[in-house]
Amino acid sequence: QQLMLSLVFFSFSCAVHKDIAIAGCSDSDAEDMYGLDGEERWYADFKNHRGVIALPKFADPIGYPGHYEQAVAQQEICKQSLAADRRGFKNPPLELDVPHSTIYTKDDVQLDVENHLICHVSGFFPAPVSVYWTRNEQNVTEGTSINTPNPSKDGTFTQISTLKFTPQQGDIYSCTVQHPALEQPLTRVWDVEQDQPGIGPAVFCGLGLTVGLLGVATGTFFLIKGNECS
Repeated sequence: QQLMLSLVFFSFSCAVHKDIAIAGCSDSDAEDMYGLDGEERWYADFKNHRGVIALPKFADPIGYPGHYEQAVAQQEICKQSLAADRRGFKNPPLELDVPHSTIYTKDDVQLDVENHLICHVSGFFPAPVSVYWTRNEQNVTEGTSINTPNPSKDGTFTQISTLKFTPQQGDIYSCTVQHPALEQPLTRVWDVEQDQPGIGPAVFCGLGLTVGLLGVATGTFFLIKGNECS
């Protein structure tokens, strides 16, 4: 599989912000997105045939009229250019960058309280990656999501997959990443117990408080005896 990727950066001398536009295609995937300061603002969802505004709900609303139709037209141009490049360069091998991943929770863990697990995948090329979730070694698809690949300054990509879950004692979760640069899938494991507070801090705090109170009592005893002697 080969990839045709176009990157366009816009910078302004009177401001500290940077826009980015990406259009890319391969035999199986397509991407068209706009971003600002490393954050995704809009992308084309070619599977559902629509444009998606990726800004959070609290951000000022912004529209991209006609951008999805333009993205579809650019994909046709991209595929033609990719075919021409293959013929001209005689199918050169694709350079690959291996992804790295971490897994963590969105909020502090409380049993029986809904939370999100986040699988953060970075440093890979080309995009995208595939991410699969398990709970107690059983595949999980409900409550999962994954964003479109986001470009990094070094030319690699970052992608984030989330899993909505309710922590239960003893549960073990995993996210598995698949990518052409990996000889075997990359799996990270997270268990509910690892984020639960241990009894150690409470024991030591209690012990310290007890010793402190004993010290105060002993000091008070000798103070009273000293006053009696005088």
